[in-house]
Amino acid sequence: MFGRGAPVLPVLLLLALLALPVTGPGGTDHGGGTVADVMSGVLVVLAVVGAVRRGGRPLHRTAAVVFGLPVVGIAVAATGAVDAATGASGLGRYLQVFVLVPVAVLLLVRSRAELRLVAWGFVALALVQGGIGVHQYATGTGASYMGADIRAVGTFGPTDVMGMASVVSYGVVCAVGLALGTGRPGGARGGRGEVVRRGGALLCAVALLVPLALSFSRGAWIATAVAVTAQLLLTGVRRALAGFAVLTATAIVLVGGVGVGTALLQERLGSITRVAAAPDQSVTDRYAMWAAALGMWRERPITGVGLKDFPAHRDGHASLALSSGSDTAGAGVGYQRQPLLSPHNMYLLVLSEQGLLGLLALAGGWAALLVLAVRRLRAARRRERAGPRGPDRLDPGTDCGLLACGVLVWQLVDFGYADIGGPATVLTAVGLGVAARWALGADAR
Repeated sequence: MFGRGAPVLPVLLLLALLALPVTGPGGTDHGGGTVADVMSGVLVVLAVVGAVRRGGRPLHRTAAVVFGLPVVGIAVAATGAVDAATGASGLGRYLQVFVLVPVAVLLLVRSRAELRLVAWGFVALALVQGGIGVHQYATGTGASYMGADIRAVGTFGPTDVMGMASVVSYGVVCAVGLALGTGRPGGARGGRGEVVRRGGALLCAVALLVPLALSFSRGAWIATAVAVTAQLLLTGVRRALAGFAVLTATAIVLVGGVGVGTALLQERLGSITRVAAAPDQSVTDRYAMWAAALGMWRERPITGVGLKDFPAHRDGHASLALSSGSDTAGAGVGYQRQPLLSPHNMYLLVLSEQGLLGLLALAGGWAALLVLAVRRLRAARRRERAGPRGPDRLDPGTDCGLLACGVLVWQLVDFGYADIGGPATVLTAVGLGVAARWALGADAR
């Protein structure tokens, strides 16, 4: 598993670096790189070197199309940017997150055993960040929320409140996938080791629900619920019903019995259903930014206004309901006024800056990944039920398929409430790489 240079180890190291406190005031990068960003560059170099040494074609045709088409839309949008330096910066960031790092993960993670290692790396990172977040809530040292410093943000700081929520959500989804899939033909349990692995993964998933709740991130809650529901449904109706029962019981115990942030959680959950009738200022700002993004798209529907040019065109399209920024404080940082520089919706951000060309290229690639991943998972489940036959007789890999599909579903749903930006962005790239490894890996052809 770890022979011949252990190419998966750099991926695990990249995940480990995301546990370090980020640099910069308030935990933001403000356009600068983090240690994890630097490591992602190393990851790309190692993947290129490995591909050259192995010779042959590193990507088959489908993978080349899925990751090649977005480059066209990104490059066109970069040439349309008002400032050349800004366009070049955006080009590098988009290529890093949506092309280079996912392809590097696809090339470096060579087996299902290594894919499971990466999934456990996600879980371990989530446990570390989640543990810090729970401590922040318990000691009142988190980010400011409703007048108290109780919001769990981990090491990402108050200006990247989605960072820890994203990490923990990934951990929950990976743990659920590892717990639900057997990875053996005929549904075999594989003895005590398999039982311990599945049970440990389930316990991790349940434990991570606490910091996820204390993140007070509505978008992360919704995306995690949808992803886990999809994973349960992909395992079959019987397992899905049992899983829903376990999750319901866990929620009742955590909120009703233990009392994890009961009053504030109830208020936050209730606000999800009030976003249309009585939205708070954060929701009002988001609606205003979404409307501004649509206005930019109508102005330039094919190619958009240019890469990273949303802030420059925002005021010309936003309504008077948009506030000047959001207030951030806590987690060791004083009060700051954070400017609103993106619509907090990845699809609308791409649509406004890259137009239909960019959105169809990027979102089309994500949709293709999801279709291929689900199709391969269904084939793996058929082999699992059929018993020990064929090349996958020892490892049909349904656990890998479930966690890969779950990660991709989570990301696609979360993109409706968030976009790229901040120190945790590189996690998105690794997650897309995990999904690509299952859907497009050499053994998937």
